[in-house]
Amino acid sequence: MDAVLEWLTALPPAVLYLVLGLVAAIENIFPPIPADTVVAFGAFLAARGDATLAGALLSTWAGNIAGAMGMYAAGRRFGASRLERRLGGGSAAARLHAFYERRGFIALFVSRFIPGIRALVPPFAGAARVPAGRAAAIIGSASAIWYAVIVYLAYRVGADWPTLQAKMAQWQRGLFIAAGIAVAIGLTVWLIHRRRRAP
Repeated sequence: MDAVLEWLTALPPAVLYLVLGLVAAIENIFPPIPADTVVAFGAFLAARGDATLAGALLSTWAGNIAGAMGMYAAGRRFGASRLERRLGGGSAAARLHAFYERRGFIALFVSRFIPGIRALVPPFAGAARVPAGRAAAIIGSASAIWYAVIVYLAYRVGADWPTLQAKMAQWQRGLFIAAGIAVAIGLTVWLIHRRRRAP
C-alpha cells in the first residue's frame, strides 16, 4: 500500500483524477481494494499540489457510479446470486435481501454506507429490476455523500496524513453506527406498524 501511495505522489493532476475514478469504479467489482484510502490520499495530494477539490470529488464520484452501474447491468443480466458469491456475499447478501423486502428503496440507500454490504447493492438492484434511473439516483446520492466527506476531510487536513487517517477511521465508525441505528429504527417502526395491522 505504501508503494501505491508513493506512486500517486508523482502523478500530474489529470492522471491523478483518472486514477481516483478508476479506483472508485473498481471498488464495486473487487471490494477488498482499499479505495477509501487511495481516494483520501489522492485528495490529500490535491491539497498540496495543482489538483482541485472539485476535480478530485467529481472524478471519484463519476468513477464510482460508472462501476456501480456496470455491476447493476451485470446483476440485471445474470442475476444477483452469482455476483454475490463473487463479491463474498453470504450472510451479508441475505441481510440485504431481508432489509430490501421490509424497507424498499430506503434499504438500498442506507446499505451503500454499510461495509460488507455496499458492494452488493448494485447487482442486487439490477437483479431486483429496480429501474435504472432510480438505481443510479440512489447509488449516486449515497456515493456523493460518502466520497464528499472523505475528499473534503483529506483536502482540509492538507499536510498531515496520519491525522487524516485517524479522522477517516472516526468517520467510518460513526457512519457505520449511524447506519446501524437507522436500520434498527426502521425495523422497529415496521414491527410496530405490522403488529397494529394484525387482527
